[in-house]
Amino acid sequence: MESLNNQKAGFLNKFFGLYLLAVLMLWIKTYITQVTQFDLGVQGALQQFLLVLNPLGSAMLFLGLAFIFKGRGKYILLVVIYTLMSILLYANAVYYRFFSDFITLPTISQTQNFGDLGGSILSLLKPYDILFFVDVFLLIYLCLSKKVQKDYHRVGYKKAIAVIAFVIGISAVNLGLANADRPQLLTRGFDRNYIVKYLGMYNYTIYDAAETIKASSQRALADSDDMTEVINYTKSNYAEPNPEYFGAAKGMNVIYIHLESIQDFLMNYQLNGEEVTPFLNSLIKDPNTLYFDNFYHQTAQGKTSDAEFMIENSLFGLPQGSAFITKGHNTYQAAPAILKENGYTSAVFHGNNGTFWNRNEIYKSFGYDHFYDANYYDTSSKEEMAEYGLLDKPFFEQSTELLKSLPQPFLTKFITVGNHYPYKIDQELTTIEKATTGDPSVDNYFQTARYADEAIQQFFTELKESGLYDNSMIVLYGDHYGISENHNKAMEQIIGKEVTPFENANLQQVPLIIHVPGMEGGVKHTYGGQMDILPTLLHLLGIDSQNYVQFGTDLLSKEHNELIPFRNGDFVSPTIYSIDDKLYDATTGLPLDDSQLEKANEFKKEVEYKLQLSDKVVNGDLLRFYTPIGFTPVDPSQYNYNKDAKVEADNK
Repeated sequence: MESLNNQKAGFLNKFFGLYLLAVLMLWIKTYITQVTQFDLGVQGALQQFLLVLNPLGSAMLFLGLAFIFKGRGKYILLVVIYTLMSILLYANAVYYRFFSDFITLPTISQTQNFGDLGGSILSLLKPYDILFFVDVFLLIYLCLSKKVQKDYHRVGYKKAIAVIAFVIGISAVNLGLANADRPQLLTRGFDRNYIVKYLGMYNYTIYDAAETIKASSQRALADSDDMTEVINYTKSNYAEPNPEYFGAAKGMNVIYIHLESIQDFLMNYQLNGEEVTPFLNSLIKDPNTLYFDNFYHQTAQGKTSDAEFMIENSLFGLPQGSAFITKGHNTYQAAPAILKENGYTSAVFHGNNGTFWNRNEIYKSFGYDHFYDANYYDTSSKEEMAEYGLLDKPFFEQSTELLKSLPQPFLTKFITVGNHYPYKIDQELTTIEKATTGDPSVDNYFQTARYADEAIQQFFTELKESGLYDNSMIVLYGDHYGISENHNKAMEQIIGKEVTPFENANLQQVPLIIHVPGMEGGVKHTYGGQMDILPTLLHLLGIDSQNYVQFGTDLLSKEHNELIPFRNGDFVSPTIYSIDDKLYDATTGLPLDDSQLEKANEFKKEVEYKLQLSDKVVNGDLLRFYTPIGFTPVDPSQYNYNKDAKVEADNK
């Protein structure tokens, strides 16, 4: 036994032995995390093998950087690198629990939002999370323990070369097998799940960094010639307005109501025999209301900000991070700037900090005249505050006076926060019981959705009393899912059927409700997405969108394109769904038969091309090279949303 212990100690007394132990621990921990914390859709023996293999090369490569140093430095660097890789792994596990996605460099730049997250982050933490760092403490102990003799010599070059050669060999095999199973893996990288599944968590981080640098460099390399392809595409895909609806809201005020986390399955849904959203249900039955029941959110990592970005610009959000954060100073031709040419004043109302999602900067680039953030509201009562700002009922109540002060016609947007994850609410404010799935997020969701519904009903009453209702087009849209696929087991109890990938795609439907006094409404089964809202809005106002660079089309046009891309390259349409690289019949939900494969491939190419062109516009800031006839480019320096500055200006 003593001899065996001496052998163990001898193994760890050599730095190379400690390095191999660290590699083994990180390899095992990463594999277990990738299997248990992420839903990567691993299928078949090859993908299982790659999931086992891919952490090994990364662990050896990064931890091997410690070989550069000698003396105590190599031990310190080994611990530092190991700790940082463990933190990265854990951060992604926590992030994935809510977003079903992985951290990117642009999302790290969104740290200005973290201060407002509060209980949302705490609700994602698990007691077993300490296991992510047990091995870190073990490695620190071994590096500090006097029982383990330290080897301060520089590692021999032969051993270093052997490690490098082994890492290159592992990585080459990994990439070769991955490309064999998923051709063009790195060139068609819309879906981060595939990168992690095939290449692993740490190689994904390298890939993400390269993509971020590539995107950042596009603006410097772009020129006016890059706009030619974009303009040709948007003009050739323009949808003529429907004469029955063109100008139906001409000259009216526009009021957007941003429905935080409201999914379409809530419409007409009954929980224990009781309607969850009775007011919205009555609104979609109003004869002057258009309701689109096949309407999808198209957001990615930017979530709420992506939704805003699309409805304002008809441009896709970015594949990584939020355009609100990273592209806040781009040139845009957004809704408020377009409507300004037609005499409209514009304003956003939001009972949260103006810096959240960088709104106080990017709204200037959009051309919003006013931004009423938390500084304009009375937020002194804790009972009236949610985690992300003022609760919806006091928010709408306080907003009404601000709204009435605006010159008409106006374009306004009201961003609600009451129905936000983790869906906590004072039980004294609730008027419906929780669901009983056993999943707190799902069970609470119905109470906060009911609260939001009541707040919107209150706002409609206030609009009628103020005299604004009869001359206003009111557009209500869901921003993104409220219940992620991590809660599919509970959702199966709610919707009464298995949540297959096909059904999960249908759960990405959000409401789009457009109320126009005097217009003939009804339920529209047209397939559409958030990209389509801006051209639809402009045509209802009697403004032709043809000269603007917009990637969506008018939902009411007979030429509307019903192929709806998602940010990861998936798509839905009235005939074919493409989900996780698998094709389904849109009617039956069954795998697609061979007769439609050619059409599906055409759809795939169109989706990828549209996403690439939109990214080209946003990353290259290409709209600075193109000004439509009759449009005045926005000068962000002309806008100041500071409350004190506004008061001073009004008093002059």
